[in-house]
Amino acid sequence: MNSRYGYVALLVAMGVAWGATQPLGKMAVASGHGAYGLIFWQLVVGALVLGAVTLLGRKPFPLNRRTLRFAVVIALIGTIIPNTAFYYSVARLPAGVMSILISTIPLIAFPMALALGMDRFSLQRLLGLLCGVTGVALIALPQGSLPEAGMVAFLPIAMIGPLFYAMESNYVGRFGMAGMDAVQAMFLASAVGAVIALPLAIGSGQFIDPLQPWGRAEWALVASSVIHCFAYASYVWLASKTGAVFASQTSYIVTGTGVVWAMLLLDERFSPWVWAAMAVMLIGLFLVQPRSGSVRNV
Repeated sequence: MNSRYGYVALLVAMGVAWGATQPLGKMAVASGHGAYGLIFWQLVVGALVLGAVTLLGRKPFPLNRRTLRFAVVIALIGTIIPNTAFYYSVARLPAGVMSILISTIPLIAFPMALALGMDRFSLQRLLGLLCGVTGVALIALPQGSLPEAGMVAFLPIAMIGPLFYAMESNYVGRFGMAGMDAVQAMFLASAVGAVIALPLAIGSGQFIDPLQPWGRAEWALVASSVIHCFAYASYVWLASKTGAVFASQTSYIVTGTGVVWAMLLLDERFSPWVWAAMAVMLIGLFLVQPRSGSVRNV
């Protein structure tokens, strides 16, 4: 894949696939499975898939105190905490709304990066942040924006995920990946996360027996986990070939197709307020995107 059109095709395919993970997550909780059980098996699937990719790569794997510390931190702030909030809130909110809210990650990451001295102030990106706040307000405040008025109470819980993903982004940006490449880092974080999540799943009574008959929820969980693994690996490869700025444009596709997937898979329909929120969020995402001089000519 050496052409511009090939890169664009991969970008679109990656975004379309990634967008499906939100409605698939809602399908996974529909049968009553608890968050910790779902998270445990999601991490197991991720570790198996990425472990196979790591073995095929035959690259030396740095396993030491530094990499294990990194894996524990990323497992907690990148999966266990945000995914607990995700599964709790997606069971109560439309999956399309969750897809829109996930676009706030770079909007939240920007002020964090400013506070840490990792980024510089920009009026354009401040306007992007204000667009993000406006988008959330368009979902939360107008009467009739959500199917049920009581759903508004779960929006703060839904925002825990983007908050911790933004923390993860800044943590990796500040400290790096402890000498690992992205696939190795995600594999180790998934394996360590599974070790952490197993006692949580068993202790809370949420462990899912894999030998029980499988239904739509179980297949949705596996599909979501595998899609995430390959989409993430594709994102890392694309960023290495074209630059982070080009690869980051997948955020628009993930948000837009996440809403479309929710309509197709779950028959969700949205009010004009929610559509307006998505438009404002995408504008904010465009304004906050880094304008790096390192972007390559594709």
